[in-house]
Order: sequence, then structure tokens, then C-alpha cells
Amino acid sequence: MTTKVDGVPGPRNNGHEMAPLNTRARGDGTHGVTIMLSPPDRSSIGSRDGAGALPDGDPDRAAWSGKMQFFLSIIGYSVGLGNIWRFPYLCQQNGGGAFLIPFMIMLILEGIPLFLIELGMGQRMRLGALGVWNTIHPWLGGIGISSCIVTLFVAIYYNVIITWCFYYFFNSFRYPLPWAVCPQLNGTDVEECERSSETAYFWYRTTLDAAPSIDETGGFKWWIVLCLMLSWTVVFFIVMKGIQSSGKVVYFTSLFPYIVLTIFFIRGITLKGAGAGLIHMYTPKVEKLLEPTVWLDAATQVFYSFGLAFGSLIAFGSYNTPKNNCVRDVLLVSVCNAITAIYASVVIFAILGYKATLGVDRCIQVNKHILVKHNLLPSMDVDHSEYENAMAGLNDTMTKEWEFEKCSLEDQLSSAAEGTGLAFIVFTEAIVELPGSPFWAVLFFTMLLSLGLGSQIGILEGMLCTIFDIDIFKRIRKPYVTGVVCAFCFSVGLIFTTGAGEYWLKMFDSFAGTIGLVVVALMEMIAVIYIYGHEKFTEDIYQMTGIRPGLYWQMTWRYIGPAIMGCILVSSILSMLLRNPTYGAWNGELGIVENKSYPNWVMGIALAMIIAGVLPMPVVFLLRRFQILKVDLDIHQGSIRRNETTASTKEMIDEDDVVSPDLPPPQSLAATRFTIGDFDIRS
Repeated sequence: MTTKVDGVPGPRNNGHEMAPLNTRARGDGTHGVTIMLSPPDRSSIGSRDGAGALPDGDPDRAAWSGKMQFFLSIIGYSVGLGNIWRFPYLCQQNGGGAFLIPFMIMLILEGIPLFLIELGMGQRMRLGALGVWNTIHPWLGGIGISSCIVTLFVAIYYNVIITWCFYYFFNSFRYPLPWAVCPQLNGTDVEECERSSETAYFWYRTTLDAAPSIDETGGFKWWIVLCLMLSWTVVFFIVMKGIQSSGKVVYFTSLFPYIVLTIFFIRGITLKGAGAGLIHMYTPKVEKLLEPTVWLDAATQVFYSFGLAFGSLIAFGSYNTPKNNCVRDVLLVSVCNAITAIYASVVIFAILGYKATLGVDRCIQVNKHILVKHNLLPSMDVDHSEYENAMAGLNDTMTKEWEFEKCSLEDQLSSAAEGTGLAFIVFTEAIVELPGSPFWAVLFFTMLLSLGLGSQIGILEGMLCTIFDIDIFKRIRKPYVTGVVCAFCFSVGLIFTTGAGEYWLKMFDSFAGTIGLVVVALMEMIAVIYIYGHEKFTEDIYQMTGIRPGLYWQMTWRYIGPAIMGCILVSSILSMLLRNPTYGAWNGELGIVENKSYPNWVMGIALAMIIAGVLPMPVVFLLRRFQILKVDLDIHQGSIRRNETTASTKEMIDEDDVVSPDLPPPQSLAATRFTIGDFDIRS
């Protein structure tokens, strides 16, 4: 690198260096310091080696050991717990099989295009999220910071779900299963368990020891604290060396869930009532497609199921070789994600159909006992048609006074649950009914652990990749930084080990990773398509893959994708403003979940998290646009490098910017001269 002070050439140096940021314009109108930056080791964005060749990227950057490792890592990250406990619920609530129509449309119009933007930009620039957006333009650096902050919030609470899975996994080795029967006190069942159910009692009282409200913490639960410590210890050892360590684990975390799903599928379809569950699940209710909320749910599910805007896809792409066919990868992962969600739904509802059928059978037995007691049936062994005739002869007074139960398979199947309610209450109740229930419980929670760890690895990889793009952290060994991050997350996560832990997790899930992620995703599309330039990105994809994105990609990138993300953002904000946010609190006296409003101080924390996830974008823009701070963190070489201007970026560069005639042409050095604050920089 050559540095010229007042026009006098200095010694040649290597690497990337900056002069002290204390220069002022002199009285003669010239700048005090001019910095000449030699081309970095990494080929500049926009440069070409020879005739259309791609740069080799950073030779020191980690890389996948093979194509299979990359594919399994991205599958393990994208296919997560939401495919198991969120998608089946959405299908059931939004028109059954008809929901697949908006889901597939949103997958094509929203998920796949944004997926390729993140994966393609990471592969093209071989940088993490922070470096990518700084390279496109320094004013956009806040996108990477916002993504990192939101990812941190999600990583903190996502590992708590893995913690609960560990607790259930350990208890699955007991026979009978601890959630199969109510505990007894002085020879009688505990009243709270009698009023609810065995599985609900084990979840809310034994596992969580739930407090009555979010205001009452109830103290730390030591068994959850130990499981949380175990979870973060396992995660640390997996990610401490980056993809060199996590890349080996993904062979298990990505493939094992499919093995378990297949085992459950084979067992599930042979169970009584499985067909009823599947018919209930996929019977299309086409009229539901006229409701806007169905389409919004589909768009939101696609967005979160891909793990977009976390920075993880950018990080995964950056470890690829420049000639990797990322278009093919995007299409394969997208199809695999969608098929997995549908496949998991079949498994879940086949087994829930079995559970519902057993519930109806028990209900009929209770009613038969009442009918026999009142001499309306000769015995309990009568066939079903005789039972139906006896029930049809009852009047309303008899039905009410004798306390007959309504035995409806449809009602049993319609008692929908999602998230923790499906995994830890409803599905565990179904597992109890299976012969050899401990075996199925161990399988199920090992699958949940694999899915959770696969996603958590990707989430942390995206955040850590961003951190290691900052030069100051490159000097510290990766295990040390990873250890500090995991210890910090564990410390903050202790709030989830209190009696109000589940209420806090629901608050984080509702506010920490919603609006922030959607804003980041929208800004990513705008940054790549309208600032970096869609023509340039199209050319990048062509040079990397040999495939030139056509009309479908151009329309979804430039118009349809941003419009969908805008709709999701507006609807999310309106939903928070118009609806009073509530959470489900456990009432132990009644044995039910009651909806309660969040207190004002909790809503203040929620608002602070939303602002923390969004604020870096305007703050970084203002700081760099007006040079409010003279000292700016050296995030990456890309943070001050501008290589080629397009019609979309010309407006963001000073009018007096010119290419220095004494430098080699842009084809070899991609040189552009421009000014940042008091600096005149030529690269």
C-alpha cells in the first residue's frame, strides 16, 4: 500500500491500513491526508480475473469439506421445530389441504427468491452478514448489526426449548412414563392433576413449576438450570471451531429426524384412527382461501421456516467455492423443506387420529355405563348401532341430568395445539397410548433435540460469522469468543428457568424476532436489488452458476418479494397495535390456561427489544452519511471499499468522484476514487 501525505509518496506496505481519523480540510481547500489503498488479497467485488473468471476469495476463510456437509448443514438449519409443531397446526386452522395452495405460492414468490439473495451474496463476497452489507455500501452496515442483534435474541430463547427437550428426554427412560399417571398424595390423585390431565400436570407443574403470572417469578428451578447449562455446553462444543466442528455434527442432526419420522410414519399409519386423522388434516376447505389471514399465515410460515434474515444463510454461502451452483442448492433445499413440513404433518396427524379415536372409545364407554345404570342398555357389550339408538332416544333433560359426554371424533381432532402445547402435552399424551411408550418417547425427543440443535447451530454460526468479520475479534481464538457468547446467552437465559420462564419465552418469541427480522429481510432485498443493482447480481449469479436468472427471478426480486415482505411488516405492526398482547398463564387451582395481558413494564422490555433490532440501520446510516463520529470501527475492508458504480449506486457517491487516471483500469483493480467524510480514498 502506498500512502501519500501532501502528495509525497510514502513507503510501500502490505495489508489494509488507515491513517488517524483526525484530518481536517486545510485552508487551501484540499484534504490533509489522502489514503491510497492497494487492492486487497481478496479480489474486489466486481473485479474479474481474466475473461469472466471469479475471484478465489479469502484464502484463509473456512470452507466446507464437501458438498454433502454444506447441504446437510443448510437442511439442518432450515428444517427445524416449526416443521413439526407449527405447520400442522396452520394446516388444520387454515383450510386443511387447501392451505397448501397459499403455502406453495408464497414459497415460490417469497421464500425461494430471498433465499437465493442471501445464499448468493454470501457465496459471491465470501463474507458474513456484516461484511456483505458494508461492502455493498457503508451506509447499509446497520443491516448486518440489526441481523446480529435479532439473532442473539432468538439464540437466547431457542436454546431453552432444547433445554425442555433434554428434560423430557431424560424422563423418557422411566417406566411407566412420569406423565402417564397422576402423582398421588395420601393414596389419592393430586387435585391439580385431576382437574387438568396427566400430561398437562407434568408440563406445567413438574417441569416448569409454573408461576400464576409473569409478575411472579417463583424463583429458579434447579433442574431446568442444569438442563440449560447442559444445552449451552453441548452447543458450545459443537460450534466452538466453526464449521470444522459443527460440520461433523450435522450428519446426525440433519439425517436422524428423517429416520425417526419414517419410523413414526410406518407405526402411525398402522394405528386405529390414523385415516381419520389424515382425512381431518387434509380435507380441503377452499372457502378459507378467501380470508386474507390465511395468506398472511402462509407467507409468515415460509419466511420463518427458511430462517431468512438471521445472517446464517449468508454465512453458509460464504464458505462455498465461488463456482458452486447456489441456484440448484436453493431449489433443492426449498423442495426438501416443503416436503418435510408436509411429511411431518402426515406423521403428526396419523398419531393424533389414533389418540382421538381412543378418546372417543373411552367416551362411549362412559356413556354406556350410564345407559346400563339407568336400564337403557342390557349390558356394556352391545354393538355400536344399539348404543347409537339408545343415545338417540334421550331427551335434553336426561342428557343434562345424567351428565352424558359428547363423543365426537371431529371435536377431538379440532382441539388444536401448536408449539410447546403440541410437543409436550398433546403428542406426549398420544405416545402414552402406544405399546412400549418409553421407546417412542425417547425417539420423539431425540428427534426434537436433533431438529433444535441443527437450527441452533445455524443461528449461532450466522451470529459468530458476523462477529469474526470484525477485525478486532479476528485476533482472538474462535473458541474463546464462542465461549464468551455462550456464557452470556446462558446468563441471560436464566430468566427462562424461573416459574415464569415459559411466559418470558412466549414474549421473546412474539416480539424479539418478528418485526426486526422482517425489516432486515426487506432491507436486504432493497439493498441487493436497488443499490447493489439487480443487473449486477444477475451477472454474479450467471458467472457463479452458468445460469442467468430470468423473468421469474427479476419479478420476484424487484416487485413481488418486497411487496410481500411489506405486507407482512404492516400486518405485524397493526396486529401488535390493534390487539392487546396476551400470554397463557397456568391456573393451578382450576387446572386450565388463562389468557392474561402483559404488564406495562414487560411491554416496555418488548418494545426495547424491537427497537434494538431495528435501530442500528438508521443509526449507522446517519453516522456515516453525516460523519457524526470521526472514529468508525474497522468492520472489514469492504466497509470502505467501493468497486463499481451502477445507476442505482451513483446517487450515493459524491458528484466529484472520478477514477484516477494514474491507476490501472477497473478491469484489473476495480478502482474507484471517492470521499468518505474528510477522506479522499482511492482503491
